[in-house]
Amino acid sequence: MTPLKPATSADVESAVRDALAANQPLEIIGHGSKRAIGHASRTNALLDLAALNKVSSYEPEELVLTVQAGASIREVQALLETRRQEFAFEPMDTSGLLGAPADGTIGGIIAAALAGPRRVKAGGVRDHLLGLHAVSGFGDSFKAGGRVVKNVTGYDLCKLIAGSFGTLAVMTDVTLKVMPKAETETTLLLARLDPTRAGEAMTAALGSSYDVSAAAHLPVSGLRGSVAGLPRDRAMTLIRLEGIATSVAHRVATLEARLAPFGSAERLGAEASVAAWRAIRDVSPFAATGPLGQWPVWRIVCPPAAGPMLGEALARKTGGDILYDWAGGLLWAALPPAADAHAPYLRRQVEAAGGHAMLIRASEAVRSAVDVFHPQPPGLAALNTRIKAAFDPQDIFNRGRMMRDG
Repeated sequence: MTPLKPATSADVESAVRDALAANQPLEIIGHGSKRAIGHASRTNALLDLAALNKVSSYEPEELVLTVQAGASIREVQALLETRRQEFAFEPMDTSGLLGAPADGTIGGIIAAALAGPRRVKAGGVRDHLLGLHAVSGFGDSFKAGGRVVKNVTGYDLCKLIAGSFGTLAVMTDVTLKVMPKAETETTLLLARLDPTRAGEAMTAALGSSYDVSAAAHLPVSGLRGSVAGLPRDRAMTLIRLEGIATSVAHRVATLEARLAPFGSAERLGAEASVAAWRAIRDVSPFAATGPLGQWPVWRIVCPPAAGPMLGEALARKTGGDILYDWAGGLLWAALPPAADAHAPYLRRQVEAAGGHAMLIRASEAVRSAVDVFHPQPPGLAALNTRIKAAFDPQDIFNRGRMMRDG
């Protein structure tokens, strides 16, 4: 079927109403960079939003950007760079991990809600989404939120849409909060810590008054690719500080002293620091073109205190490789190929740790046999079913994307 390519919000409404009349489910895409996440949508009809790509309004002094959902994330970030601004949640570039198109869209970033290392300080995607216009599964346009935080009243529908993978509504325009970029950054490196000791160091850093913006741990590995040139033959714990140069220099020096019980720290200057955290953000060591490119990759969110023990157990049991971000609250696990991607064992361990896991990369055969998104307890599943019915009662949008059994 020829993709539908709406150029306006009215075109989107018309396309959705035609799909409702024909009971034709739609797969919603922008540039297709995240189509491999989730189960394959059960439809052959595409609603391609790439033509909805304009910047509607950018007010750098107010730190507010309104843009159409199909706008290129790279082009928008280049626009923000002209005013030394950025998305504080560090949107992840999934192209290397998934072997997908290298440029996603703003709508895809919000739909997937994959925030980067600064999540521990700045919050996630949903925390920066101020407002949106969208088309519901009834074929009607609706507005949620506003242009500033104080205008967001009533039900916060923005937080429902973020992370819904296009299953609730078709976004057409979104308003996002942006932030000034830091003048500089420095990363402290602590070598040869095991995951438990690294977790203690990261917790100490984040619990300090030194405004740490990211903390991650890379265990010793003979499997994965390089992280921006950092050695793989010894474990590395990374702690980032950002801001005005004089402030960063002072905080780095004082934090080094506080972390002295964990060993002597090396420093990465601004350029090397940026490269290292970009690699961690995009999970470059597990890239599709790298040594572990054929291995399934899980994204696990859990309490940071439980992360080190959980990661060590998974690596020991499966022979896989683990990266720790968010001070141990986010684990990326590349596990050896298996028909079930080690899902039964992994999910038992994750649930025992109080977390949840998403299979972010796997073959289509594996994704058809395994629940990609973490199974929900009955009460939460029933609530989600009611929410889906309230937005999209005929299940027109991305049918089957998030639930294997439909």
